[in-house]
Amino acid sequence: MTTIDNYRKGWALRYLREAKAELTAAQNTPPMASTLVLEAMKKAQEAIYYSLGDPASIGLIVRQTLQGTQIIKDPILRCLVEIERTIQQAIQTPKANRQEAINNADKLIQIASEIVELLTGEKAS
Repeated sequence: MTTIDNYRKGWALRYLREAKAELTAAQNTPPMASTLVLEAMKKAQEAIYYSLGDPASIGLIVRQTLQGTQIIKDPILRCLVEIERTIQQAIQTPKANRQEAINNADKLIQIASEIVELLTGEKAS
């Protein structure tokens, strides 16, 4: 396993903390929930990207893969594509069931937490 530099580790942990805060705010502020849930999901995704490498490059690879029709064999890339699909679905149906959106964001943040913790060796608070 490769280690990441302190810059990327710092950003990964920061985005993860912010994702958790956005989700808490979504749970406590129903009128803003759809916007806050979406922000929480995007920040969790960014935390993963920073822990894996260059976020811009990873995002490009994920978006290109998402547009393709081939079966994704790499389990990491498949996970990243599923996260992107979840976020795209949340964007397309912003007024969907609020609790379902919060649950999806919570699951995504849990996945991001596990990935970031594994790759950084640190637990986000």
